[in-house]
Order: sequence, then C-alpha cells, then structure tokens
Amino acid sequence: MGAWAESVQVCVFDMRRGQQEGHELDKILFFYPVDCPLSSQLSVVGLSEGLITFTRIFSPDKPCQLMQAEGHCHVFFNCEPDIWMVMVIEKSKEGEEEVRFTALEEMLKEAHDLFVMFFGSIRDLLQNHPLGDLARSSLHAFFPDYLAEFVVGSKLRLPSISEGLTERGMVEPVNLDRDTLLQAQSLVGLLESWFGGGTVRHTLVLFHNYLVLSTLSAEDTARLYSYASLRLTPAAISLSKRKSQAPSLSAISATGQYTFRNLLNNGTSASSQTPASEEEVSSLLQRDSKKVSRPMKPDGWWKEGDNFLDTDSWGSENKGAIRSEASHPTIWLKRTKEEMRLCVYQLRTVTLIMLVPTCSSVNGLDGFALLRGQLLEKGAQEVQKLEERISKEWKGINASHVPGYRYLCCDRINKTVKASPPSKVATLSKESLAALNVVRADVDLVKGRLEGEKSGHDPDLEICVRTKQNAWLVVRARGGQELYTVQERAGDTLLLASDAVEKLNKRHFNGHFSSD
Repeated sequence: MGAWAESVQVCVFDMRRGQQEGHELDKILFFYPVDCPLSSQLSVVGLSEGLITFTRIFSPDKPCQLMQAEGHCHVFFNCEPDIWMVMVIEKSKEGEEEVRFTALEEMLKEAHDLFVMFFGSIRDLLQNHPLGDLARSSLHAFFPDYLAEFVVGSKLRLPSISEGLTERGMVEPVNLDRDTLLQAQSLVGLLESWFGGGTVRHTLVLFHNYLVLSTLSAEDTARLYSYASLRLTPAAISLSKRKSQAPSLSAISATGQYTFRNLLNNGTSASSQTPASEEEVSSLLQRDSKKVSRPMKPDGWWKEGDNFLDTDSWGSENKGAIRSEASHPTIWLKRTKEEMRLCVYQLRTVTLIMLVPTCSSVNGLDGFALLRGQLLEKGAQEVQKLEERISKEWKGINASHVPGYRYLCCDRINKTVKASPPSKVATLSKESLAALNVVRADVDLVKGRLEGEKSGHDPDLEICVRTKQNAWLVVRARGGQELYTVQERAGDTLLLASDAVEKLNKRHFNGHFSSD
C-alpha cells in the first residue's frame, strides 16, 4: 500500500438500530462520501456487521479490527458500545509501502475523540434524540471537515513509513527550566484567581505547537491539544488564511443531497421516500447548517486586533456578532462531564486557552465577557513577559535532537511524547524506516493481545533488530512507556547498540527503560 489510497469510504453505524426488514438504512449514522449510492452504503455496512458478528464468536470483547482483501483494506474501530466506525481503503496499485493498521485506527480514534469533545458521545445523542436526526446532523457537520485534512480529491493520504517516529493523539511538551515553568504557573494561578475563582476553571498554555502547561487531566489535555494543533496555533491560524473553504453542503451533488435528506429523515428506507425538490433540499441544508456547529471548519478561526481568537464555526453569521452568547465555542470535558466555553488569547508564539463554565457569571454579569476585559487590562503584560522568556530559552525546532540517534518516546499514561525532529528523521534510509514500521506493527500485536486478555499490565519487553543495511532498531517498553530507536552505524555490534540505547535512556529519560 502506497502513501496514498486510490479512494476511501468512512461510515459510522449503530448495530442496535435497523433490526427490522426494510429499515436497514436506519443503522447508518454517517457515510463518506455523501453522494455514495445507498446500495453501496448498505453493502459496506452489511459486510462490516457480518464480519463483526462472526468474529465475536471467537473474541467477544475485541472482534474484527482489520480485514485485508486483494484490492481493499477495511479498518474497524469500536468507538462506543455497538457503535462502529469503519474505514474502507482502496489499495494503491503503484506503491508497495505497508501502513500499520494501528496508525489507521488512530486516525479514527482521534476523529471520535474530537467529535465527543464537541458534541458529546454518539450514544448519548441517540438516547436523547431516538430518531437519530441530531446524531446524524452532528456527524455530517464534523466528519467532512475532519477528513479534509487527509483527503485530496478522491485520494486519502495515508500514514507513511516516514512517520514511524511519530505518534498521533499525544502531547509534545516544550523543555523549559524550572524558573520559566514557575512563571507560567504563576500566570495560570493569576487567571484562575480572578473574580473570586471559578471563572477560569482550567487553562492550557502552548508555545508554537508545544505544550507549556495544562491544568486539565491527561486525556482532556491530549484532546484539546490535538484540536489546537489543527486550528488554534499561530501556524494553523496563518495557514487557514491561505486555505480554500471546504465545499458547503449546498454544493453536494443531487444524489448526495437526496442521501443526506434520507439520513436526516429518521434513516428510513430510500424506497419509501420521493425525491426532494431543490427548494426542499436547500431549505433543509440551510436549516441544518445553522443549527449544528462545525468546529473543524477550515478558516473557522481568526485573530482579532486585541489578540483574542474568534470563530464563526459555532453558528454566528458575521464576525461582528461573534461575542454573542450563542456563538461561544464550547467543549465537553471527559473527566468531569462538564461543558466549557473556550476563550483563546494568542500573543505572537504563545496561545492561552482558558475554559470557562457555560453558566459563569459575576454579580449577574457574563463571566466570559468580563474575563476578556480583565485579561487585556491586567494579564496581557504577564503573557508578553512569558512569551519573551520562552522565546529566548527555546533552542529551536531541533531542540529535541540527540546526535547519533533517531528516537521516539511515548508515555501512554501521561499522553506525552518526545521524538527526534522530522528533519532529522528524514535522513534515515527508506530500508530503516520500513524495518521500523514492521517492528512497530509487531509491538502493536503484543499490546493488542495483552489488552484482549485484560491482564491489566503494560508490555515489558525489549527488541533488538539488525537490518540488511546494518542499522540497529532497539525497542524498549516499561511501565506504560515505550522507546523506539534507530541507529545507522554499520560497524556496531549488538552490545554496542544496546549500550548506546542505555546511554540515551539514562541521559534523557532518567533511566526509566533500564532492565535492572
């Protein structure tokens, strides 16, 4: 499989729905591309449901995850009880590059995590609105914009072997000295103390696309960090100005509009529906686009003159009205199940993301509006001081480089990652990257077996592989953390390669991966 797939289909369906004959379409909550014929949609969902049901006989807790055919690859992700996300990829006929199944699954997992952060769980949407209209409209408002990050035309950009030393869904912290971190903590403490405390419930501070500080849980931090990297960092804001708008719902083909209409109308069979007129479709799509937010909309965020970021992705019709109550962007925290409003302030390379309870008020006044004024009056100077200090201390995009090594360290408990910069990973040979891809796939299998056995233990292993080109791949996993290293030193023996990894471990990872 090459770096690009010839075509891609993505569907979300609920196995509890559509149990009666003639109502099979009710299972489908989302299907991409939208203008795919209904018969093809039902074929994909039917095959997927059959494979899941069959494999549950042998593995009740973790049924089908991957199905490889000659021309297609089906990736399954059980995102919620009886709710499945399936990605169907048409294999490229040109490349032979293999893609790790887990890397594809992580794309679906990230999509679900972001969706839940903005809309809540799919199951909750279905329970609160049993007809499924809200769940379908929310998925249709979210997924096309998310997939636009990977799809060009009809082709899907797949995770490449050159990304073998990266990990999706993790946070990359910036390495700062103690005094700078204390200054960041002091700023956060100041923000969260205003108005008697409670107005700013949580804060996340970024420098470029690196994490400085977060008061959220590890999982909520990772989710908000993923979104910020795509839409809120200075690089994302700058890039959005050059991006073309994603196709509007009104630009969907006639077949797609008809499909979309059916999906919103209780998921009933297409045979019971008559084609909608252009006026009916236009009215339906306009009504739905105003009602449902599009948090992943390209160019949905911009920077105002006062350094606050504003957005029209939550339903505002014009930029002048963005500060109205209805247009405030909101997210759901997984740990506390609270809904929070986003307040984003960006000064040069520092981005300050503050979470304010939706019901926040101070003496009867809106706490969100008061916070913006208070930050400009009493906090902007402190943010500027922090930005200047971090900028002076930062060693650049190659700050994480360790001469002689190409590495990736994942802390799956704290959701953090430290890795060689992409410019240094690019110097590795294609053969080394391909071998690393195979080794990582083997490690994924080991972790999957342990998870299926519900052992409650993280893998504790060490793998040393010498490639045909005499490069050494050394993997160590201890206590929820994993270290992957590549050393292209033709003259090294196994002992020398292992000793080199031990030196890296002790100097940069506090000896966590030592076997003794």
